[in-house]
Amino acid sequence: MNQKQLEEKIIQNYQGEEKMMILVFAQWCKNHDLDPEIVYLKAYPGQAKNRALQEAIELTVPKEEAGEVPEQTLLGVLAMFGNDDLAFVVMEEMKKLQKDGEA
Repeated sequence: MNQKQLEEKIIQNYQGEEKMMILVFAQWCKNHDLDPEIVYLKAYPGQAKNRALQEAIELTVPKEEAGEVPEQTLLGVLAMFGNDDLAFVVMEEMKKLQKDGEA
């Protein structure tokens, strides 16, 4: 494998992991009756529709069929990808859910 192929493989792996992070986020939102797009826009108000988020939303399942997405798992994957703004908004949503007695 030459340098260029190696770089392409690394990029593909990163993109695949990033898609998984977005799916974890979208499913967590769905599990808590939150709209992933609205939560995302709170963190990144200047961004237009996010194609990767749209694709992840399509892959989510109803919360009755989904497994639990632990809060620390979600926050961990967001941090791993440097999504600090989104992690902050998610933590605010978690606080609201706890206050409302859902969590």
